[in-house]
Amino acid sequence: MIFPDAMLGMLGGGQLGRMFTLAAHSMGYRVTVLDPDPLSPAGAIADVHLKAAYQDREALQQLADTCVAVTTEFENVPADSLRWLASHCTVRPAGDAVAVAQDRIREKTFFRSCGLDVAPFAVIERDTDIDTAPAGLFPGILKRARFGYDGKGQARVGDATEAHRAFREM
Repeated sequence: MIFPDAMLGMLGGGQLGRMFTLAAHSMGYRVTVLDPDPLSPAGAIADVHLKAAYQDREALQQLADTCVAVTTEFENVPADSLRWLASHCTVRPAGDAVAVAQDRIREKTFFRSCGLDVAPFAVIERDTDIDTAPAGLFPGILKRARFGYDGKGQARVGDATEAHRAFREM
């Protein structure tokens, strides 16, 4: 159990991190945020804001030394940073879980391997792959495998022509 007044660490300082920090403060916890953006929403209200890259070993060491547990605000932090932290303190979610969540192809493949149903999909690595995608995928959503979030990196497509256009724009 982690008791109030403990310092919690978080990689990422966006709006979700800000909500986490507000909730943690309301329960009596302190929060250290590691985020490179000096104007990050969570960093602005955190007890400590480490303004450094997510891979910065000194900043990661400071998190490990001062926090009883570390989490992540979003999935696009380096999984290797979480793995490194896990060898020094409690980290949730694990770096391996984040690595799966960072890549939509890996994520769907993992879910299938667990026996879960996933929506039909095709891996499109180059524009010409669209021509061999099953017609049943249209209309659909073309998504980047990595770094898409909140509607960014995706486009609604009605047919292969629209998919080609969207692919080139991504």
